[in-house]
Amino acid sequence: MQYISKLPNVETTIFSVMSGLAKKHEAINLSQGFPDFESDQKLIDLVSQAMNTGYNQYAPMAGNLQLREAIAKKFELLYKICYHPENEITVTAGATQAIFTIINTFIKPNDEVVIFKPAYDSYEPSVILNGGKVVSIQLNAPDFKVDWNSVRQTINSRTKMIIVNTPHNPSGTVFSKEDMLQLQEITKHSNIIVLSDEVYEHMIFDGEEHQSACLFPDLKSRSFITGSFGKTFHNTGWRVGYCCAPKELMEEFMKIHQFNVFCIHHPTQKGIADYMQEPKHYLDLPDLFQRKRDLFLNLIKDSKFKFKPSKGTYFQVLDYSEITQEYDVDFAKRLTIEFGVASIPLSAFNTNNLDSKVLRFCFAKSDDTLKKAADILNKI
Repeated sequence: MQYISKLPNVETTIFSVMSGLAKKHEAINLSQGFPDFESDQKLIDLVSQAMNTGYNQYAPMAGNLQLREAIAKKFELLYKICYHPENEITVTAGATQAIFTIINTFIKPNDEVVIFKPAYDSYEPSVILNGGKVVSIQLNAPDFKVDWNSVRQTINSRTKMIIVNTPHNPSGTVFSKEDMLQLQEITKHSNIIVLSDEVYEHMIFDGEEHQSACLFPDLKSRSFITGSFGKTFHNTGWRVGYCCAPKELMEEFMKIHQFNVFCIHHPTQKGIADYMQEPKHYLDLPDLFQRKRDLFLNLIKDSKFKFKPSKGTYFQVLDYSEITQEYDVDFAKRLTIEFGVASIPLSAFNTNNLDSKVLRFCFAKSDDTLKKAADILNKI
């Protein structure tokens, strides 16, 4: 059988490669972004309760209404912003499905999409599948700051979308208020749609405030915001996320969503809706993950790795240039095989596989796991 691949240059993801190595060599896995501790038993019980009380048939296409109302309440509580639960919020199969569907909805052949790299690896293939052209703007270590003048020079009549991610995976940086104001000014009076990936919104540290796209009126009018309950509530395998957007944009999104997944696992939606009635379940997350970040960094402060403390997400970037000048993929593999700690090399997310001699480590792990990993890193 002969066929033409729609993604001929896509290989096995670096996440699968590094996790596979970690499993094979019984290494501590700080590569993929998932916790090694369980979700709150109360939430698990609420999902089970939903199954046992009849929430086992199709949910409404946009999602369980109680959950959409809980999401709307969260935005009002955190940002004093209104998204209407009936027509401006949709529950999705994780944030990745939301991102794919947004791109699928609006990107046509030869439309240009601006992506800041290093970038989450689902963005670019989604654009390519729809015939769009990726326009990459590289963010350089160690600060990973956006050069907004470069963005201005990149924008043209073919620019259809800009994808932003704050807090930023994989660098652990956050967009400032000034960053968002620059983005708003650049896109004002245009037809550019902003896709704002905010899945780590509840993991932001050192007194920083999350600058959601919804806080800026013109940005809100042209933006989709994506979120992830898997990230927020430590259950990435449940694959439940959501997106918010103005009614006229969401109406277009729903045309694709209905033929993509139609609706999401109903009892999980109901359980999360009940769990969110207590806002502390997401308001307490910054303290939890800042404590883990601080623990990890304090444990490795005397190692040969260099770092700037992560400002958000549950990832920490470490500079290994004082240890070796190996290509980051090679060093990440050797670190896994010979020393027993798995990480993610950032070149996999950069333009032209740019190697900045940095690796990404996930600190959403138990204290014991972090201590064991730090003991190894300190000996390198």
